[in-house]
Amino acid sequence: MSEAHDLPVFGIDLEAIALRLEGLEETIIHHLIERAQYRLNAAVYEPGKSGFAGFERESLLDVRLLYSERMDAEFGRFCVPEERPFNADLPAPRRPVNLPVYPLALSDFDAVNLTAEIRRSYIEFLPAFTPPGDDGQYGSAIEHDVFALQAIARRVHYGSLFVAESKYREDPAGYGALAKANEREAIIAKLTRKEVEERIIARVKEKVAAAQATANRRVRSLVDPEAVVRFYRDTVIPLTKEGEVRYLLNRKAI
Repeated sequence: MSEAHDLPVFGIDLEAIALRLEGLEETIIHHLIERAQYRLNAAVYEPGKSGFAGFERESLLDVRLLYSERMDAEFGRFCVPEERPFNADLPAPRRPVNLPVYPLALSDFDAVNLTAEIRRSYIEFLPAFTPPGDDGQYGSAIEHDVFALQAIARRVHYGSLFVAESKYREDPAGYGALAKANEREAIIAKLTRKEVEERIIARVKEKVAAAQATANRRVRSLVDPEAVVRFYRDTVIPLTKEGEVRYLLNRKAI
């Protein structure tokens, strides 16, 4: 993981960061729409009902996510700052990892991991955008759950880390003083840009509608754009700000 700390520091480019976050919106929307093609299938989220020997306490989603992350870890996925795992004690990469050159060098990004909160919020959100009932398509449903969870986690952590670092560099004295005093609410207030959040929400609603505009309702289940808006407003944006706060409170000199 030390490779990330050795990266050169380039200029702050908030526009590039915002564009990356906008691109991640589209990935999330795509995966939510694909997950909605299967019913809720509540059984796959019930602890102790995975059906896998040796996983007596886990749900089927737990097992699927663990197996996915074990493979991803061996390929080096979690060496990238915004890719935070849902599981601990994953294997080390089995290949040399060449990290991308980021526009900002980050401090200790391992201090920020919101995957537990993301998983819980996502499962609570499922009934709002999936058809009710059980279609028996458990494997397909949790496959798309994994894709959606990883996309949401990537967006939350990218925003948490890169936006927080860029904003810190705009006012290191101000953020540094608030962090030293552990003024969480003041940091949140300083970070918050209501007009930006409103633009994100409006854009997400438009994109969900546009992505489904030509769908054949006889073969496709449609997602309510308002449901995705609520998820973004009540989960994605607040968790991103929480991640920014955690990053700033734990930021070390680099």
